[in-house]
Amino acid sequence: MSPYTQRLAAYHGARVLVTGALGFIGSNLARRLVSLGAEVTALDCCQPGSGATPFNLDGVLDALRLVQADQRDAAILPDLVAGRDVVFNLVGRVSHIDSMLDPLGDLESNARAQLTLLDACRVANPSVRIVYASTRQVYGRPEYVPLDERHPLRPTDVNGIHKAAAEQYHLLYHRVYGLRASVLRLTNTYGPRMLVKHDRQTFLGWFIRQALDGETIRIFGDGSQLRDFSFIDDTVDAFLLAGLSDAAIGNVFNLAGTEPASLLEVTRLLVELAGRGDYVLAPFPPEKKAIDVGSVYADDTRLRRTLGWEPRVDLTSGLQRTLDFFRAHRAHYWPDAAPPAGPQRAGARPDSGR
Repeated sequence: MSPYTQRLAAYHGARVLVTGALGFIGSNLARRLVSLGAEVTALDCCQPGSGATPFNLDGVLDALRLVQADQRDAAILPDLVAGRDVVFNLVGRVSHIDSMLDPLGDLESNARAQLTLLDACRVANPSVRIVYASTRQVYGRPEYVPLDERHPLRPTDVNGIHKAAAEQYHLLYHRVYGLRASVLRLTNTYGPRMLVKHDRQTFLGWFIRQALDGETIRIFGDGSQLRDFSFIDDTVDAFLLAGLSDAAIGNVFNLAGTEPASLLEVTRLLVELAGRGDYVLAPFPPEKKAIDVGSVYADDTRLRRTLGWEPRVDLTSGLQRTLDFFRAHRAHYWPDAAPPAGPQRAGARPDSGR
C-alpha cells in the first residue's frame, strides 16, 4: 500500500484534466487518477513521433473522457478547464535534438500551448490548481551538483529555453492572476509506457529497446556521466501530492529520484536484467556533443520537505518492471513487432512474456 494512500483519497470524486494524457507520464498519471476515483478528462493531440498512443490508456478508456485536440486551440479550452479542481499540464515536446532542428515547432508546443492553457484557466476557472511538468534541462551545464533550485538557468538547447519560459508563464499567472500553479522539474523518468520507438527523446527508452532486441548499445563518451532516475510510479506520486498541496503553489521543485548512477553502470545493469544485448563506448556525434551537459543530477530536498515525498522504487526494480512490461506489450510499442532474433543470455526470460 502506498504511504500516501490516505492523502491521495482526496482525489475521489475530484474533477481533473490531464493534458498530454496519451503520452508516457500523462497516461500513467491518468490511470492512477482513475484508480483513485477521480473524474478524469484526458486531452491529447496525438502528435506523430511523440509516443502518444491510445494503448497507453488501455483498460481505462471507458472510465474517463478522452478529447483528441490541440492544446493551442483556444476555442475548446474554456469548456475543458471550467469546473476542474486540478489541471496536470504535461503537453509539450521533450526532444532536445528536434528542438534545434525545428525551433519554431518547439516554440508552439512548449510556449504557445502553455499560454493558451493558462489564459483559458484565467478566464474560465481562476481557482483551479495547475501542476506543470518542466525539466532539469532548464539548468544547462551544471556549475555544481547536485543541482538545487537556486542554480542559474542556462539551457543548452531551444527546448530548455522554451521550457524555462513556460515555467515563468505559470509563475507569472500565479503572481498576477492568482492561479494556483506549481512546477516540477523532472529528471530521467522511466518505466512502463515510455517512448522506445526512437532515440530523440530519451536515451534510456532507446537503450531498453536495444537491450530487448539483443543489439549493441552505444554509450557516447566514456560512460562516467552521472544521471539520476525516477521510476514512473514515484513521479506520479509527486504530481498527485503537488496537486493537493497549498505549500506547493507558486513554487518550483526538482524531482530527482534514487541515487545517481553512471551511464555505464545503468547500461551494464540493463543488459544483465534483459539477458540480451551488449554495449560499446563511442565518440559523441557533433549534434549531441554540442548540447551535452556532462554529469548532472538534482537535489530534491525542497520537494521532499514540502510534500513529504520520497522515491520508493530503486533502479534495479524499476528497470525490471519496465523490461517486463515491454516484453508483454511489445506489439504496441515497437515499429516492427516481430520477435528479436539471436541467442539470449543464460537465465534470460523469453521475450514473448513474463
